[in-house]
Amino acid sequence: MQQKSKLFLQALKYSIPHLGKCMQKQHVNHCNFADHYYNRIKLKKYHLTKCLQNKPRISELARNIPSRNFSCKEFLPIKQENKKSLSENMDAFEKVRTKLETQPQEEYEIINAEIKHGGFVYYQEGCCLVRSKDEEADNDNYEVLFNLEELKLEQPFIDCIRVAPDEKYVAAKIRTEDSEASTCVVVKLGDQPVMEASFPNVSSFEWVKDEEDEDVLFYTFQRNLRCHDVYRATFGDNRRNERFYTEKDPSFFVFLYLTKDSRFLTMNIMNKTTSEVWLIDGMSPWDPPVLIQKRIHGVLYYVEHRDDELYILTNVGEPTEFKLMRTAADTPAIMNWDLFFTMKRNTKVVDLDMFKDHCVLFLKHSNLLYVNVIGLADDSVRSLKDGKLVPMTIFHKTDSEDLQKKPLLVHVYGAYGMDLKMNFRPERRVLVDDGWILAYCHVRGGGELGLQWHADGRLTKKLNGLADLEACIKTLHGQGFSQPSLTTLTAFSAGGVLVGALCNSNPELLRAVTLEAPFLDVLNTMMDTTLPLTLEELEEWGNPSSDEKHKNYIKRYCPYQNIKPKHYPSIHITAYENDERVPLKGIVNYTEKLKEAIVEHAKDTGEGYQAPNIILDIQPGGSHVIEDSHKKITAQIKFLYEELGLDSTSVFENLKKYLKF
Repeated sequence: MQQKSKLFLQALKYSIPHLGKCMQKQHVNHCNFADHYYNRIKLKKYHLTKCLQNKPRISELARNIPSRNFSCKEFLPIKQENKKSLSENMDAFEKVRTKLETQPQEEYEIINAEIKHGGFVYYQEGCCLVRSKDEEADNDNYEVLFNLEELKLEQPFIDCIRVAPDEKYVAAKIRTEDSEASTCVVVKLGDQPVMEASFPNVSSFEWVKDEEDEDVLFYTFQRNLRCHDVYRATFGDNRRNERFYTEKDPSFFVFLYLTKDSRFLTMNIMNKTTSEVWLIDGMSPWDPPVLIQKRIHGVLYYVEHRDDELYILTNVGEPTEFKLMRTAADTPAIMNWDLFFTMKRNTKVVDLDMFKDHCVLFLKHSNLLYVNVIGLADDSVRSLKDGKLVPMTIFHKTDSEDLQKKPLLVHVYGAYGMDLKMNFRPERRVLVDDGWILAYCHVRGGGELGLQWHADGRLTKKLNGLADLEACIKTLHGQGFSQPSLTTLTAFSAGGVLVGALCNSNPELLRAVTLEAPFLDVLNTMMDTTLPLTLEELEEWGNPSSDEKHKNYIKRYCPYQNIKPKHYPSIHITAYENDERVPLKGIVNYTEKLKEAIVEHAKDTGEGYQAPNIILDIQPGGSHVIEDSHKKITAQIKFLYEELGLDSTSVFENLKKYLKF
């Protein structure tokens, strides 16, 4: 196998020029570039338009919570012999449903990272990294490997675990809720587990084993949210730690991904529109990495390996046939909308109907029925704007009468090609229980409908996302879902751009707004190149410092730039004191300017005018968003109920069932 590997890498080395030509000339056969050198090595190329729309985005680029578990695994076609019949899938689904129905209904907990390796499951229990035998994973019989309190951090938790190939070592990335800085701890396993090393500011990391049967840890170092350096380290008697790559272009970042079969480590260097991948031989990790294809502006590609075949997924060239098959555990509807499988702890699934481009999922809890419609089929709820169908996902109680009189909470994001988060949150469930309508607007700029959906909502097309949001809300009202006086809107991070812009352009559509760590001062932020993410995000928002067209366009929608004396909806903003992704200064400036505009408008309106409430709640800490903050959740719900004049007694009683106050 090692000889095959050397032949394979040699084939890559001498075939790079040919691959470069293939990626620029669409009609060249991409599938045989290495066959001349080694007839078992094949290159398979797939078009990204379809298969990337469900890929977790790497949000080191984005003003968003970092997503640390990137994987290309879901893109690989499953061989014919591994396909399961529909009946087998449904049998597995029935087993899952039975298990869910036996779980306690009134329970909510945060599920931390865990990983299976060999015969063990590694996970966090309390304040410890532990492992238990696979068959005993649901019991309390576990082995403590490391006490997180040794790091002397405030409420630390594990967000990623990697185990060395032969289980001599385990590495865990540990951070706190109020900071994005992560520490990677390496524990030597044995009768008495001991911490072997720790590395600060680690982003991605993976294990490989070299030809001397020695475990090698590769990891990336992150400084000021920028991930440019790659290290490799060994432990024990032959301890070493060296940096072997540094990315010079500040607009790119680096992350590591181990191929599905653990055969190769890929070093991915990318920004939002361009990527470059280097292969590291998993059996010879000290050899120089091999470049697959140097970066070409506008060309994105990702690499996987299986059975001596490379799979290259890219957004250029003629698309080839791509059939994405999944196992029963990854049913497409559930995989695409993580609300469904994260909601499972508190929900009984009573029916599932899937067919082409359409999914209706009925979720039942007690006597309440939730209906979700993904807006891609003829009978779906949709918004029509500029000839574009904009999907919406809507939840409400089916026994609700007169939906026009029900409060509505609209969610939006629409940036970086990322899907709008619909993951289960206890506060969302209690709102539906209390009669609210929840609507998720999948506007352009997000990733729900592929790469073009993102392209149509970035740079000088950012206003498309605003037009989509306006059309979605008007469509909801027009179809009998609530009314402006009962409509609220929520967003976090970059979603704040569209919300702030809507408050400026059509405030009469809304009664109240909640924002968390919102990006509101786009122009000044993107002109400040000293900030950590400005250079990395030029291809999302534009470069107002050097491009007058970009500058003028940003001025048209930037929330801060377009505040005027007028009536605004009430706004509750949660910000974080040391947020590196969205500077607090921009949020404070926005809030002050907005309050001044409201005061000026009140003077012109006369007596009897009820000014909106503008609340800025600054939380301590350096994290970008703290999803599980009880204080934040209760403050936001209290604000919404007070603004709409609703009784919040029952909603807080229900919330106590899920949040341990």
